[in-house]
Amino acid sequence: MKKYQINDPWDWVTHFEDEIAKYTGFRYGIACDSNSNAIRLCLHYLGIKDTEIEIPARTYVSVPNQIILSGNKPKFEDIEWDGMYEIGNTSIIDAATAFHKGMGRGLENKFMILSFHFKKILNIGQGGMILTNRTDFNEWARPMIYDGRHKDRLYKDDEFECVGWHMYMGPEQAKRGLEIFNSNKILDYNKSCGSSETYNDLREQKIYEKYQ
Repeated sequence: MKKYQINDPWDWVTHFEDEIAKYTGFRYGIACDSNSNAIRLCLHYLGIKDTEIEIPARTYVSVPNQIILSGNKPKFEDIEWDGMYEIGNTSIIDAATAFHKGMGRGLENKFMILSFHFKKILNIGQGGMILTNRTDFNEWARPMIYDGRHKDRLYKDDEFECVGWHMYMGPEQAKRGLEIFNSNKILDYNKSCGSSETYNDLREQKIYEKYQ
């Protein structure tokens, strides 16, 4: 594996974020514990509430769940997609099943969300990442995913910045991510591992009947 300077375990996370951001064509990468929580975080940041959000009827269940849990309503539509799609008009790109070099080209003003689930391309086993070019979001999200804390301060010395969520990726997962990223498995172009043909129609699920 490529050599990285590690002075603190959290340096693994920083290196992983920087490598993925550079590879995909974004300025910042914010590593989270899951793609699902990353969606929720972005919806919260954007202040989207009481809104009907259009999504493909054939997608993973956590997408409508996060829309509902954030105080919004999913609108299921017959949308064909391969690798990634935008969640309504939110500027949030669900790219859970895509991963290739320069994939952010033309999407610089969006929030792109990756997944590192064991069935995905960069298959750490768990985790996700938000890719963005927005400095304001990067600064806001850092303490928000870490219980309002700062990674560069000991708990006893920290002045908590906000009421945050427990959504961060740990050093162990980030190190594993770097190992896979630097392996022969990851190419400049990797075929997507999901599309509208991959998932069942969520409109067939009873829990979503009232959103039809």
